[in-house]
Amino acid sequence: MPLNHEIDYKIYGEELQYVEVELDPGETAIAESGAFFMMEDGVRMATILGDGSQQAGGLMGKLFSAGKRLLTGESLFLTTFTNEGGGKARVSFAAPYTGKIIALNLAELGGKIIAQKDAFLCAAMGVTIGIEFQRKLGTGLFGGEGFIMEKLEGDGMAFLHAGGFVKEIELGVGETLRLDTGCLVAYTSRVDFDIEFIKGVKNMIFGGEGLFYAVLRGPGKIWVQSLPISRLAAKVLSYGGSNRKEEGSILGGLGNILDGN
Repeated sequence: MPLNHEIDYKIYGEELQYVEVELDPGETAIAESGAFFMMEDGVRMATILGDGSQQAGGLMGKLFSAGKRLLTGESLFLTTFTNEGGGKARVSFAAPYTGKIIALNLAELGGKIIAQKDAFLCAAMGVTIGIEFQRKLGTGLFGGEGFIMEKLEGDGMAFLHAGGFVKEIELGVGETLRLDTGCLVAYTSRVDFDIEFIKGVKNMIFGGEGLFYAVLRGPGKIWVQSLPISRLAAKVLSYGGSNRKEEGSILGGLGNILDGN
């Protein structure tokens, strides 16, 4: 695996953030397709198969590297941004929706992070982006992210994006945290990820929280989000129809008339 480029960075914004990466001459950042925001003169953009780790491995190596991304629902291609000038140059990548950008130094996190499939935003060249299979049947079927998650490996910087507010939690040996399956963003390799059936018939039928918890057991770090994109999309769709249901039917109906609905 190639050495990771040692990029510097700064995150801007509050709810709709972007990360600015500073590249020394010859340094490269890789990003998810569509994440590009802006770049300074001297930076060259190129599209590659996979994450760049197999660029010297022939066509089959490139196709294999890229094919792994299809299993996570991502594009075959990533975009590289290389500073070909004589001085420092900056390139920026924007979050796709409201939330927070998470900066991860993989060298300080055991060299490996497992993340939800759409969390990756950008990274230093040399970070490999692969797949992680859930070994437990129940976790794969009901864990919210399916059998396949994204795996980031290396010793450089990587950046994830998650919805709403993001909290980093460190679990000690044997410590357990239960959360909504969609609220898990990422975790370090020593954390055990499982699912747990919600007990109680009333909770299952009327709780509105699904049938399963995500259960994380330490040791290790996890990152959780307060607003999964699936929850945000469902809420937006609920307001997209012509028959809106507001709280308080009389006042709600009057409000719909006044605002033209």
